[in-house]
Parts: sequence; structure tokens; C-alpha cells
Amino acid sequence: MIDALIAARKAADLTQAELGRRIGQRQTFVSKYELGERRLDAAEFIKVGRAIGADPFKIMRDAEAS
Repeated sequence: MIDALIAARKAADLTQAELGRRIGQRQTFVSKYELGERRLDAAEFIKVGRAIGADPFKIMRDAEAS
């Protein structure tokens, strides 16, 4: 699911820093979960997905289906 969030962020042409600002975090927060150094809880996952403009629930459904 994190790979899907990364792809969605890049498709939205957002930098890690810009996404961080949108969610009220630093760029390092985004970097750490994208590198797998930190996990996102469900609420954070939804917040990030929405900030990117992606449907976080669709990402979850797609991950479950694969």
C-alpha cells in the first residue's frame, strides 16, 4: 500500500516536502514511511491519501485484491 501512496504522490507531482506541509508534518516524516522506516497507522494513511488526492480506501481494496 505504501508503494501505491508513493506512486500517487509522484503522479500528483508532489514533493515529499509539499506533502509534509499538507499533512502538518516535516518532509522527514514522509521520507521515513516511504522508506519503510516508519509505519503509518490507519488514520495517517487516510490523511496522507486524501492530501495526495488519492482514494485511500481504493488503495486498500486494491492491495487486498492483489
